[in-house]
Amino acid sequence: MKFFDIDERIIEASEKAMALCADKLREIDEIQEYHQIKMIKAFQRAGVRESYFCASTGYGYDDFGRDALDRVYAFAFDAEDALVRHNFVSGTHALTVALFGVLRPNDTVHCVTGMPYDTIRSAIGLEGNYPGSLRDFNISFEMTELKSDGTVDFEQAERDLAEKQPKMVYIQRSRGYSLRATLTWREIKKICDIAKRVSPKSVIMLDNCYGEFVEKVEPLTIGVDLMAGSLIKNPGGGIAPTGGYIAGKKELVEMCAYRLTTPGTGKEIGATLGVNREMFMGAYHAPHVTGEALKTAVFASALFELLGFETTPKYSDSRGDIIQLIMLGDEKKLISFCGGIQSGSAVDSFVQPMPSDMPGYESQVIMAAGAFTLGSSIELSADAPLREPYAVWMQGGLNFHGGKLGIMLAADRVLKDMQM
Repeated sequence: MKFFDIDERIIEASEKAMALCADKLREIDEIQEYHQIKMIKAFQRAGVRESYFCASTGYGYDDFGRDALDRVYAFAFDAEDALVRHNFVSGTHALTVALFGVLRPNDTVHCVTGMPYDTIRSAIGLEGNYPGSLRDFNISFEMTELKSDGTVDFEQAERDLAEKQPKMVYIQRSRGYSLRATLTWREIKKICDIAKRVSPKSVIMLDNCYGEFVEKVEPLTIGVDLMAGSLIKNPGGGIAPTGGYIAGKKELVEMCAYRLTTPGTGKEIGATLGVNREMFMGAYHAPHVTGEALKTAVFASALFELLGFETTPKYSDSRGDIIQLIMLGDEKKLISFCGGIQSGSAVDSFVQPMPSDMPGYESQVIMAAGAFTLGSSIELSADAPLREPYAVWMQGGLNFHGGKLGIMLAADRVLKDMQM
């Protein structure tokens, strides 16, 4: 490449990778177009106008832009209602508000996808013994273990739900720091069908982080009652500076809004402080940016498979999120990979990522992210706990060309390590 010193073997392998994944890239283009057209219709139905980008202060009464943004996301997600706010500080915060909004003392939440992601465990009360967790409010947590191959144990989940009749059935779509496959809409539908049949009064909640706009079928059309996610992942389009969303059935979203603000005021208050324009722009760009991140993930899978590494999903597999897992095998290659990703960034390219302690995580974690928005994982990033099997979880890419470069630089560094 003209501007970067990349080994010719990596360049040659990247050309082969592009040929391998050509059909999958065309499939992603089709999904991108579908969601982009739907998003434009969402804006039109919400009556979005320039005046909606103005700031509100104080209580935020009559912030028509804030209310219109809720309608945009509700249509995009096939939801009855949505709660989209910049003051959700993370996806975990949005999920926590949803949990506390719906659950009450003596209720049970049952997760059918094994142990949830690291950062939500403290909110549930599984780790850390922090005050204010679900456990503090006498809300019980139970789960159905995954099968040994990492897939959902549908038969055991059916038995558990039929016996327990939990208030909430909890589904984590993405893999988190595990090796299991991300759920596609087909697996989510199967879980919902089981839950509706054997525990019909249960609220089905989905952690939808990283899964937005990846498939044409929305979880809320196949049985999910409530879902939540982060705006610095897929649905913020790389432009929303912070925030999250909750979407689903109207009465459940209202309960969550009462938890976020106060009972009786809910969605009617909350100043937007000048972020509306970025929030709307992020929503508009989200389908396209998500597609670019998907293309980056598919290319990474194809390239590293050609280089002899195990990857999941495979480049030709169906995908339920934007995350690509690559088995690097040892600590040195893991650190080199993250350094390569960082070196391909437009921001902080000179930084060398190093493992460190992170709040909410058991192991030291290494994170590579030269991002315009701190922690934005819709921008090209890679992270991993420093523990066996030394796999890296890579995601994002605001545009495919930049994402492709970052992956090639990561491969170049790993290749050089293998020769030392």
